[in-house]
Amino acid sequence: MTTEEIDEEASRSGNSSSSNNFRERIREFKWASLVKMSKQWLRNPLNMALFLWILVVAVSGAILFMVMTGMLNAVLPKKSQRDVWFEVNNQILNALFTLMCLYQHPKRFHHLVLLCRWKQEDDVTALRKIYCEKGTHKPNERFHMMVVVLLLHLNCFAQYALCGLNLGFRRSERPPVGVGICVSVAIASPAVAGLYTILSPLGKEYGDEENQMDRKVSLERRYSFASRGDDESDLEWRGGVLDIWEDIKVSYLSLLCTFCVFGWNMERIGFGNMYVHIATFVLFCLAPFFIFNLAAINIDNEVVREGLGYMGIVLCVFGLLYGGFWRIQMRKRFKLPGYSFCCGRPAVADCTLWLFCCWCSLAQEVRTANAYEIVEDKLCKRREEEVKADEDGVIDPSCLPEKMKGDEALSPPSPPFIHREAT
Repeated sequence: MTTEEIDEEASRSGNSSSSNNFRERIREFKWASLVKMSKQWLRNPLNMALFLWILVVAVSGAILFMVMTGMLNAVLPKKSQRDVWFEVNNQILNALFTLMCLYQHPKRFHHLVLLCRWKQEDDVTALRKIYCEKGTHKPNERFHMMVVVLLLHLNCFAQYALCGLNLGFRRSERPPVGVGICVSVAIASPAVAGLYTILSPLGKEYGDEENQMDRKVSLERRYSFASRGDDESDLEWRGGVLDIWEDIKVSYLSLLCTFCVFGWNMERIGFGNMYVHIATFVLFCLAPFFIFNLAAINIDNEVVREGLGYMGIVLCVFGLLYGGFWRIQMRKRFKLPGYSFCCGRPAVADCTLWLFCCWCSLAQEVRTANAYEIVEDKLCKRREEEVKADEDGVIDPSCLPEKMKGDEALSPPSPPFIHREAT
């Protein structure tokens, strides 16, 4: 056997051994655990919506790529047909990315406001949790966070400019230079923001982080123990979903000022900034209609135009699921009982209630928040009509909630805790 034959035989054996190792690794991979993790991930309504968004983007992007490269010329022999398919998928992608930026922009504006203010410890802690590794203090963190937030804002504004070009001009009239610049900036800015977060001090670990983590865990334990009262297992919704007459003022407000009441209620029970919730909820329920109907203007096919219009309406209706998602969070945090009329799944029931009876669901959530006293680091029973005194007729001032010292629905405490009302 010659030297060349020996080398060839060795290379074959090496390739076969490497392929066998790869097959063994594939077999050793725990596919059952992967499927279980995927199912668990999809149970989150936001993750499910994100998965559907990615799926539609992937399909439209693939069709657009095949039309651009001529892979569908046999199926679409006429140039007019290819132009219609190109424009339809281009407008769908434009609408989906614009909606994603619109949904994220209220949070980014809120983060910018917190960075400009940079006073309260709660605001700084919230920003660290989002942008810093392990949520701990970093050198010059305010400057580095500002760079990341401004890059994310640039991503939104570039997408808005691209959306304007796609909606304001027909394909033949669209300036290619402007489109190219907007696409490049819209893609590059979040990528640079991600790399900057990793490579800057925000993504690095420092020696004093263990003490910070111990302090954070200690604080969380203190709050966790404080929220465990004897009556926590008795927490329940205040009235049924259809008990609108129990508090007619709340019902009218939920009907006439849905977005504002929702945001106000979310903030006072500790689920984020009121204005962010209001803006995001409005965008979820209104933006798809305008975006998809404006996108349909530049499409010459009547059927496709109607389809895009109906798609926008359907997405607006499903925007109500934003309220359902936060109802799930409210129920889990405060250990409220869940409804089981949807195959025994409380999360599905919460979303269904918001989808088919959003005003009634919101009114029930507001009534429930009114029925319990929300305090910080301490649990006091709720007073409905009058304060209960002790045997000597003396009122204990330590059990007077802050709400009783002023107007009934002012600034919410943070972080919030909830206790059973006095009976």
